[in-house]
Amino acid sequence: MSEPPGATVTLPEAPTAAEPPKVLTAQRVLPLRRPGRWIATAVVLILVAQFVHGLVTNPFYQWDRWSYWFLRPTILDGLLITLEVAAYSAVLGLIGGILLALARLSKSPVLRAVSWTYVWAFRSIPLIVVLIFLYNFSALYKTLSVGIPFGPAFFSFDESKLATDMVVAVVGLSLNEAAYAAEVVRGGILSVDQGQHEAAAALGLPKGYQFRRIVFPQALRSIIPNYVNQLIGLIKGTSLVFYVSLLDLFGSAQTMGSTYPGDIVPLLLVVTVWYLILTSVVSVIQFYVERYYARGATRSLPPTRLQKLRTGLTDLRARIRREAAV
Repeated sequence: MSEPPGATVTLPEAPTAAEPPKVLTAQRVLPLRRPGRWIATAVVLILVAQFVHGLVTNPFYQWDRWSYWFLRPTILDGLLITLEVAAYSAVLGLIGGILLALARLSKSPVLRAVSWTYVWAFRSIPLIVVLIFLYNFSALYKTLSVGIPFGPAFFSFDESKLATDMVVAVVGLSLNEAAYAAEVVRGGILSVDQGQHEAAAALGLPKGYQFRRIVFPQALRSIIPNYVNQLIGLIKGTSLVFYVSLLDLFGSAQTMGSTYPGDIVPLLLVVTVWYLILTSVVSVIQFYVERYYARGATRSLPPTRLQKLRTGLTDLRARIRREAAV
């Protein structure tokens, strides 16, 4: 930009040899202070310490009796029944949920109506009501038969002999679980991008192959977290089979509690710890299954707990070194 005539231009003075060069010093960047976070952390730590102190020192919990009952054969037998009921119900409920979800997404109005009615009914009726109703089902139907409606029966059987306590518990939990699993599976299928369906159809792939190899594997990324929540609820829901005369984990503890009234609290703690162990194992399995199906969907797989621990220790050592250098 040209200066007007007669203007005086001031040039910066050149440094003389006598002036020492300026030394640039590195300034440390201080993190933003967050007093609210520190106060909240201190309050939470105090509350946790108080809880642990009361849990350990309160004689009412009777930890010696807890250790006595924890691995007793009666408790372990009930635990085995809980695992059996939960495993059978989870598999049958998931299969039923997949069939109901496919019927709900079908173009047949009859299949859609029946599937919607089933899901609506079993999500509305409490599980304990379903179990008690099935337990007394033989009072309504002495025998069950298969044949032509309003016509001859091909064969029949005695319902009371078939419906054992284990069968009633598994059927009741499976019917209830299938209703919730159907919505989980349907939501997972709908989460798959429509372009995937169109691309598979453009390749001329059969419908069954499209579902098995393209749609369902992608839907599993959405289905697994939600269904594992259902599975954890199912494990806890097995405690209701005690009301149909099946001595599961909770039922065994209840029976021992009626025989030893002074050990009710230790027995409840035994049940609590075992349920915590079961749900924790399911959560660990969920993490690795999610990690497996995350391949190709994320740039890097989610780190495991051990990898997070190693990364945390490495960051801590690096921070200590930086603090010592400053």
